[in-house]
Amino acid sequence: MRRLPSFHNKHAGERCFIIGNGPSLKNTDLTLLKNEVTFGLNRIYMNFDKMGFQTTYHVVVNELVVEQCAKEIAALSMPKFIGWHCRDLVDFSDNTQFLWTRSGLRSWFFTDLTEGCWEGSTVTMVAIQLAYYMGFKEVILIGVDHSYKFEGNPHAAVTSEGNDPNHFDPNYFGKGFRWHLPDLEGSELSYRVAKHVYETSGRKIIDATVGGKLQIFPKVDYYGLFDRLQKQEAA
Repeated sequence: MRRLPSFHNKHAGERCFIIGNGPSLKNTDLTLLKNEVTFGLNRIYMNFDKMGFQTTYHVVVNELVVEQCAKEIAALSMPKFIGWHCRDLVDFSDNTQFLWTRSGLRSWFFTDLTEGCWEGSTVTMVAIQLAYYMGFKEVILIGVDHSYKFEGNPHAAVTSEGNDPNHFDPNYFGKGFRWHLPDLEGSELSYRVAKHVYETSGRKIIDATVGGKLQIFPKVDYYGLFDRLQKQEAA
């Protein structure tokens, strides 16, 4: 926690991309993000070879993911943000920052991460709060499909019985992997809170997910984001 303040407003006024892990990534040209500031979530590193780069930051707060992927997460070289409750599950190094995450509806968006961080039923929400703390003015979501095939109650721990249809790789939560079922309603609640906090501070979150089902944030064309940047640089 002592090093967290070094990230405060580190990227003031910049834009960043938060990369979800939905199947839509297979239809998204991620090579365009090579020179962008990016947040990777959970097991996005399984896609690094295809992407051609590693994300700027990595975020993981789910204990089942950390427990089963501890060696892979420990090997990542970029700054990593991991839930404090997972501290005994992974070997950490100088590039590891721990977040005091909180869950439940009574929690709220934290603008100062030295005081805590709301899990908001999705690791994406943690990344959104990190982006705010770092000072980003524009946050762009991709790969946040907000669509799952599953049976059971939200947050229930289950064991995968076969290929994973909910992520960019069938082995993401492949056979034998234990994972928590998603809470789409809880996620939507937290996204609405994030939208309000960003907009009231003159910032914005936009959704460039290809074919995504989330209806909280303004939708934009992914490829148009880079056309816009090229035009700005040429002006």
